[in-house]
Amino acid sequence: MTNYFRSNIDLMPAYTPSEQIEPSAKIIKLNSNENPYPPSPTVMEVLRNFDGELLRRYPNAFAQEFRQAASQALGVPVDWIITGNGSDELLSVVMRVCAEPGRKVVYPVPTYVLYRTLTQMQAAESVEIPYSEDYRLPLEELIAVNGSVTFIASPNSPSGHMVPIDDLRKLATHLSGILAIDEAYVDFAEENALDLTQEFENVISLRTLSKGYSLAGVRLGFAITNPKLLSALYKVKDSYNVDAIACAVGVAAMNDQAYKNACIEKIKASRTKLAIELKQLGFRVWDSQTNFLLVQPREVNAEELFQRLKERKILVRYFQQPRLDDKLRITIGTNEQNQFLVQTLVSLIK
Repeated sequence: MTNYFRSNIDLMPAYTPSEQIEPSAKIIKLNSNENPYPPSPTVMEVLRNFDGELLRRYPNAFAQEFRQAASQALGVPVDWIITGNGSDELLSVVMRVCAEPGRKVVYPVPTYVLYRTLTQMQAAESVEIPYSEDYRLPLEELIAVNGSVTFIASPNSPSGHMVPIDDLRKLATHLSGILAIDEAYVDFAEENALDLTQEFENVISLRTLSKGYSLAGVRLGFAITNPKLLSALYKVKDSYNVDAIACAVGVAAMNDQAYKNACIEKIKASRTKLAIELKQLGFRVWDSQTNFLLVQPREVNAEELFQRLKERKILVRYFQQPRLDDKLRITIGTNEQNQFLVQTLVSLIK
């Protein structure tokens, strides 16, 4: 049989996303860290009145209107922003620019498993450095590897913890390669690493509208870094990677920070309440600055509990991998969804 593929592609496993369901399904979906609240009303208004003529034409190759809206919302120069088909595409762009056979890509684990997949796609070397049990950043070990790219998710998934800014600053100071700070969940956190992009030439911050802005279905992300780094990223991005609809709704979402912030505050309050209730049920619950909780059931097997919840039409995330196979990741839902989850757990573990 003819082998059509590169040897590293033949050998690598495919990335496995979280389980998706039909919107009409009668299931409480707490497995993908989606925002439980709808997008801004201004976003919905844009969709209702979208000009069909814009579908006939190619979109702006740089999503310029969105870059301007993001620039105004975050207080960074327009020419420091690049847009992507979700932040996942921008992670891939960084990898295509910096990673190749003989180069090292380093990140602490457990973390977002796509970093491993992207490294394997480039046939580069993955260096995975374990987090400590308390999720303290393995700073000296990361510095010692000095990868061509170092990925740090902050806040991290699936742990939910925030990496201290001083640790990120020290890392950026000592690395000769790129420090890519994946801030997908930053809207739910108490601080961010945006200032480091101004402070260091080798730092890039990656953001998404999937989480805080309730736009996971649109696929729109962006990154902030200096024009020197952006000039290389633009060489490898797709020509028209952000479509006209995504750009238009992204502008509306960015311009309605008040709505986004109100939803964030509701989610953070629900996160606190759910964490307390799960602890009362005997779960170990890690502190979180995201829209999910990493929890460890003490009285029942985690995989079994995952399956039993699924039978009762509640989806949470189970990872069959070391250090996570005794835990569950639970997205924060609405208060009603969270309460139904808690009531179901009471019936399952009593």
